[in-house]
Amino acid sequence: MSTITVTLPDGSELEVEEGATVEDVAYEIGPGLGRDTVAGKLDGDLVAKEEEAYDGAAVEIVTEDSEAYLDVLRHSAAHVFGQALQRLYPEAKLAIGPSTDDGFYYDVANVDLDEDDLADIEAECHDIIDADYDIERVEVPREEALEAYEDNPYKQEILQDEAAGEDPVTFYEQDDWRDLCQGPHVDSTGEIGGFTLLEVSGAYWRGDEENDMLTRVYGTAFPTEEELEQFLDMREEAKERDHRKLGRELDLFSIPEVTGPGLPLYHPNGKTVLQELEDYVNDLNRDAGYDQVETPHVFRTELWKQSGHYENYKDDMFLLDVNEEEYGLKPMNCPGHATIFDQDTWSYRELPVRYFENGKVYRKEQRGELSGLSRVWAFTIDDGHLFCRPDQIEAEVTQIMDMIFEVIENFDLDVEVALATRPEKSVGSDEIWEQAESQLRDVLEDGGYEYDVEEGDGAFYGPKIDFGFEDALGRVWDGPTVQLDFNMPERFDLSYVGSDNEEHRPVMIHRALYGSYERFFMVLIEHFDGKFPLWLAPEQVRVLPISDDNLPYAKRVAGELSSKGFRAEVEERDWTIGKKIQQTHEDRVPYMVVVGGDEEESMTISVRDRKEREASDVEREDFYSHLEDERDEKRTEPDFLAE
Repeated sequence: MSTITVTLPDGSELEVEEGATVEDVAYEIGPGLGRDTVAGKLDGDLVAKEEEAYDGAAVEIVTEDSEAYLDVLRHSAAHVFGQALQRLYPEAKLAIGPSTDDGFYYDVANVDLDEDDLADIEAECHDIIDADYDIERVEVPREEALEAYEDNPYKQEILQDEAAGEDPVTFYEQDDWRDLCQGPHVDSTGEIGGFTLLEVSGAYWRGDEENDMLTRVYGTAFPTEEELEQFLDMREEAKERDHRKLGRELDLFSIPEVTGPGLPLYHPNGKTVLQELEDYVNDLNRDAGYDQVETPHVFRTELWKQSGHYENYKDDMFLLDVNEEEYGLKPMNCPGHATIFDQDTWSYRELPVRYFENGKVYRKEQRGELSGLSRVWAFTIDDGHLFCRPDQIEAEVTQIMDMIFEVIENFDLDVEVALATRPEKSVGSDEIWEQAESQLRDVLEDGGYEYDVEEGDGAFYGPKIDFGFEDALGRVWDGPTVQLDFNMPERFDLSYVGSDNEEHRPVMIHRALYGSYERFFMVLIEHFDGKFPLWLAPEQVRVLPISDDNLPYAKRVAGELSSKGFRAEVEERDWTIGKKIQQTHEDRVPYMVVVGGDEEESMTISVRDRKEREASDVEREDFYSHLEDERDEKRTEPDFLAE
């Protein structure tokens, strides 16, 4: 019997018989692990435990204690929904039902569902869970599968595309119901401890607006009811913090239908926050030796063909014809920066050359994928590109990572770090990619950073280090990035003169400290629940006169604050002081200054903060001095009245 060799997570190698499944590998490691096996990973891909391993594969065994177990459980929960739906609506046609970060969804057709229908479907789902049906993988001849789905064009398409050439194909059965599926799944429906359906929406088949509009039902599942309850509590908190809701309430931004989808308008309050963010990152860039540049919003597509974007990004670009020439709105800033570098002759002594630009870019996302500021058509990247010698790579990447961590700590955000490797759709030789990935890995390991490896998630032109921001609710959002690029310098024929008087190819590094302003703004709105730190707050201090008689003194205080660079307003509406205080709290202003006859007589102020702490007989200059320190040090919470 011939054998194969697989690699285990600890780096050790294991020899098993050819044809051995993931479960067989687990039993080779130990009988206990074999019995506990739920699924596995082959080279990072989640697969059923019945999947055959192959020579050289990296094998990871998934048990109930694995992070991936929740994905398997939720995939099975999607099948529970599918079975329940077809019990109640036999005419329903199922499309796809994957797990997601928050649960699962199933796209369905030929049935009209709304939120009112979910309770009955969920009750049927719970009956299926309580019945604890075995979930079994079965193989079905291809022709039989095609016949079974002769009236379901979506499953037919899956058979022709994802399952092309497979015979037999795999189904999963529970009770008298089955679904075309590669798995993996848990062993029985009863393993789902907590289950609920969440909402109904529409979704185009395959995410393509030219395809059928399907009904998408979202749900979630957990091993226990307690975990489900925790999730639902956090979901309610997330609704309260939703940046779209707070954006309206705090008058930060809008995305009206008349302007077009994914094209946000920033109101004065929102632009104030964005300007503070821009000023902050501009200072970081200048201190690190970057020079600011600016590039236009549109270029001839010859530039995008030279950079490789036209070939790899054409479907996501906004293209237009001008005088019989094709132009494209820029999806990235890097080709413009490479072209600026190419306008001069550089010596090795002048490298690295560092450029930065807060550059607006445009990407034609599917309308169904647009969501507030998290995914838009037009967004601004705090972009930086630098050109360096190969021997400068480690120092430059290390400096960038120091800048990124300064940003992260400044906003009190936790972060996840990952090395993203070569994607299937890419440019450049194997040798270049191996060199680039190796150098980024060395920086991470030399710096002692904890990181995950995201196989195939690199940019088409090079590998990258990605950072994910974790907000106050534990959610992770895409953020900063560092990308090593050996390909664009080649495509643009960039060079510098070395110490040997010969031309050499520089290395290009792409980086962003926020990622995009739009998504970072969204993260901050939700992370701080709209309660921005003093230095970011659109309105930093509101002065509240107790009566109209105190209005001149209130204006004097506000004027003194404004002269020191603070954004201060006087509340002049004819309201009671109680209502003025309440409204200021609702507007999430960090500080309010209350002035009445006593304050005016003593030339002092009373101070309240948004945590409802207060102090009277405060000397104005003491308050102003503290505000300057709090602002300049970019503290995350008002602390003048801290105990």
